[in-house]
Amino acid sequence: MRKNIVAGNWKMNTSLQEGVKLAEDVKKAIEGKDLKCEVILGVPFTHLASVVEVVKGSAIKVAAENCADHTSGAYTGEVSVEMIASTGASHVIIGHSERRSYYHETEEILKTKVDLALAQGLTPIFCIGEVLEEREANRHFEVVEKQIVESLFHLCEKEFGKIVLAYEPVWAIGTGKTATSDQAQEIHAHIRSIVAKKYGESVANDLTILYGGSCNGGNAPELFAKPDVDGGLIGGASLSAEKFLPIILAF
Repeated sequence: MRKNIVAGNWKMNTSLQEGVKLAEDVKKAIEGKDLKCEVILGVPFTHLASVVEVVKGSAIKVAAENCADHTSGAYTGEVSVEMIASTGASHVIIGHSERRSYYHETEEILKTKVDLALAQGLTPIFCIGEVLEEREANRHFEVVEKQIVESLFHLCEKEFGKIVLAYEPVWAIGTGKTATSDQAQEIHAHIRSIVAKKYGESVANDLTILYGGSCNGGNAPELFAKPDVDGGLIGGASLSAEKFLPIILAF
């Protein structure tokens, strides 16, 4: 069955103390609520173990924001999937547009990260999406297809069934611009059709596809009402329990 998910991506924000307080605030905010979605907090590496401890016993799961493309060794400053899993985190964000852009992560690197995460029992939240020039050149369908094919289509059906996809119109991240709900639905439906061609309708229908592009409490209900939009990967609005809660409750 397809899951509805609202995942926060804190990016490089909050000290450890601020992050623990934010996780506590989110936990309190959803207490006693009849949730219709899974809630995930994507937090900096330094926060993982502490936030896992804070949210124990609640409906909240924890994700790392990235992982290394090696299992271990002389890679100073890198954090392996085994290290992430050892904190109690269950998910890892892979291929975020900021990682692709600023750190030049290729489809081949991301493919390796996906394989390592799955082997360690972590659920990859795999990000795809086009930049403004690609959208304006009407290449958005082609761009997301290439990203999916090159990093994910080597997986067997069972492995692919463990992936969560997050579509990010890169031109709408942190800009205040949002794809219209119809634009989001159009490309999410296209993504599902690409998956159906490779793995069949059943796998495609079970796939969770999140929208990640300036989603907030105001536009979340309209976005999430679309049949192929299964939740959001939320940036700025996840840094406040007050702003994050209405998005969770949009389901």
